[in-house]
Amino acid sequence: MATQATAQRNFSFLRIAIALQTLTIFVQATSAGLLLSTSYGETLHSAGARVMYGASVLYVLAAILAWKPGGGSPRPILHAAGFIILASVQVLLGIAHIPSVHLPLGVLMFGLSLLALSRTWHRP
Repeated sequence: MATQATAQRNFSFLRIAIALQTLTIFVQATSAGLLLSTSYGETLHSAGARVMYGASVLYVLAAILAWKPGGGSPRPILHAAGFIILASVQVLLGIAHIPSVHLPLGVLMFGLSLLALSRTWHRP
């Protein structure tokens, strides 16, 4: 009984972590628009990149916690690790000022994060 409660709590933490990651990626899209139209957009987008990366790290931690003590599937760890890789590439592309790849990758990341979030809501 206690194990089931722990697994449920860890799964809720995973759901929150994915939701936070999805939100931060969406905020990055908003700050990208501000980057193009205001003088403070670059500061917001740069700070948002750090927050988004932190949210991706939190996703990895939540995936590990949902798997290890709760005995869940290790699949979310692979998804979370993939996001860390994508986030790292995204940051590097932003620093290198390569918008032709940076922007579509951001859209892809948002879509994948939404997909991961929807899968947590439809878990049996």
